[in-house]
Amino acid sequence: MARKRSGRVGELMRRRVRALARALPAARRGDPPAIHQARVATRRLREALPLVTSGARGRKLRRRVRRLTRALGSVRELDVALETLDAFAREVPRAAAARVRQVLREERRRLCAAMARELAGVDLDKLGRRAIRAARRSQDIDVRARAARRAGRLRAAIANAGHEVRIAVKQLRYALELARDVRGGRTAAPLRPLKAAQDLLGRMHDLEVLIARVRAVQGAPQPPSLSLSGDLDRLVRRLETECRRLHGHYMTRRTRLLALCAQVSAASRTREGRLSSAA
Repeated sequence: MARKRSGRVGELMRRRVRALARALPAARRGDPPAIHQARVATRRLREALPLVTSGARGRKLRRRVRRLTRALGSVRELDVALETLDAFAREVPRAAAARVRQVLREERRRLCAAMARELAGVDLDKLGRRAIRAARRSQDIDVRARAARRAGRLRAAIANAGHEVRIAVKQLRYALELARDVRGGRTAAPLRPLKAAQDLLGRMHDLEVLIARVRAVQGAPQPPSLSLSGDLDRLVRRLETECRRLHGHYMTRRTRLLALCAQVSAASRTREGRLSSAA
C-alpha cells in the first residue's frame, strides 16, 4: 500500500510540474491567464512538497517555489485590480477610472519586469527532477493529517475574524485535493463549499486591493484636483459598499465552513479517512 501510494505521489508531482511548465512561457511574456495558471500551479506544488521533502534541500526547494508564487502573485493582483476597476467603471466618472487605470498599468509594467527576471532564473527541469525523486523515496505520506492541520488553521482564522481566512480556505482546499489524489478518492463534495468560499473571499480581497490603490492615487505627491479626488471618493464608497455586501454573504457561510473543518478533522482520525458526501 505504501509503495502504491508513493507511486501516486510521484505521478501527481509530475502532473503539477507539467502544469507549471505549460503556463510559464506565456507567463514570462506577461499573459494574464497564464500568470494566473502558473501561480495556481505553484500553490498546488507547494502543498505537495512538504509531504515528500525535508531537511535543508527540502527547505531550499520549497523556498524556490514560494518565490515563484510571490513573483507571479504581485502581477496577478494588479491584473485582477484592473478587471475589478473595469467592472465598476460605468458607475463612476470616466476621469477617475482612467486615472486609476493608468497608475495600475504603470505599476504592472514594473512588476512584470521583476517577475520576468525571477522566472528567467527557474530551472524547471531540475526542480521537477528533485521533486519527483523525493516523491519516489517517500514512504510515510499522511495526507489526512495535513488536511486536518489545515482545517484547524481555518477554524482558528474564522474565530479570529482576520484576513487569514481567505488563505486558510485556499490551503485547506489544496490539501483536500492532494489527499484525494494520493488516496485515490473520487468524491469532490468537500471541495465545493471551499471553492465557493474561496471565490467569495477572493472577491472581497480584490476589492480591498483596489480600494488601497485608489487611496494611494489620492495621496500621491502630486494629488489629483478636488474634482477628481471627489470622484475617486465616490469610487471608494462604491467598492466599500460591495465589500460589505459580500461580507454579509460570507457570514452566512461560516457555519458550513466550520462543519467542514470538523468533518476533515474527524476523517483524519478514522481508519480509512473517508470524507462524507454530505458536505
